[in-house]
Amino acid sequence: MGLAVTTVWFAVFSYPDKKLHLIACDVGQGDAILAVFGETQILVDGGSNNKVLECLDSHLPFWDRTIELIVLTHPQTDHFGGLIDVFKNYEVEKFLATSLDSSSRDYQALKEVVGGSATEVINPTSGMVIRLGTIYLDIVWPTYEFLAENLTANSSSEVAEGTPARWKNEGGILGSSITTLDPNDFSVVAILRFGEFDALLTGDIGSDVINEILATESVGDMEYIKIPHHGSKNGLTQELLDASTPEVAVISSGKNNSYGHPHKEVLDMLSRYNLSAVRLNSPSKSGKAGLRVFRTDMDGSVEVITDGDRIWMGE
Repeated sequence: MGLAVTTVWFAVFSYPDKKLHLIACDVGQGDAILAVFGETQILVDGGSNNKVLECLDSHLPFWDRTIELIVLTHPQTDHFGGLIDVFKNYEVEKFLATSLDSSSRDYQALKEVVGGSATEVINPTSGMVIRLGTIYLDIVWPTYEFLAENLTANSSSEVAEGTPARWKNEGGILGSSITTLDPNDFSVVAILRFGEFDALLTGDIGSDVINEILATESVGDMEYIKIPHHGSKNGLTQELLDASTPEVAVISSGKNNSYGHPHKEVLDMLSRYNLSAVRLNSPSKSGKAGLRVFRTDMDGSVEVITDGDRIWMGE
């Protein structure tokens, strides 16, 4: 009997369901979004601590110790802190992050663990498309021009020597650049595409960056949006909602966090949008009109499942 049970259990985890699972992991006050399709995984950010490992353990088979792609939106602790333990516990094939440095000791530790691995580092710019099987990741921010104008060589970095005076986004280097701007402005923004399903992953961008992105007309109809900056009142804008027309919105924030995330202004905006004629006249592909809003501080990890056409919510 024991052998039969083991065989069935193994079989369940051996045969993927041919659907994309997009999980906003409950990592407290931070971001970590896991995309799983069969044996392919993409992790966008890792929260502030090793709580992200619980999410990985829950959604990946124990024998799969490889993550095909990790994306770090920007070097702030609530986005990269947990990645240190991820790199220590998993083989990571590709790591996508800008060259922006952080003075945080933890970020220096992350650079060390990445540097000691066989991971390929990629510095992203808008227009880049990364394909992993049937999953596409379209980079819409930051632009080459924005980086070149606002980043300078990091004189304290070991790789700073020989870096051109006019910063160039080449070579896949971590920590070679510094800025006087808010690191949130450098958040990697990407559209994850799977069939007809599109998910807008926004990092911690604010209204100024949102306006620049919208001016490029790179954001159209989306099924899913990660609300920027944990629901900060300086993140989401009405213009972004109108451009993306999402069916599912997820806010990643910690329970009773000291920042007051998500702010009432954002929740009210989402509530008004849900009742607007835009959504009522545009039934979703899942057959339901309106916008469904989820919060990790109230709902825990939020899982969306899609076959590339229809959408389901996970248990």
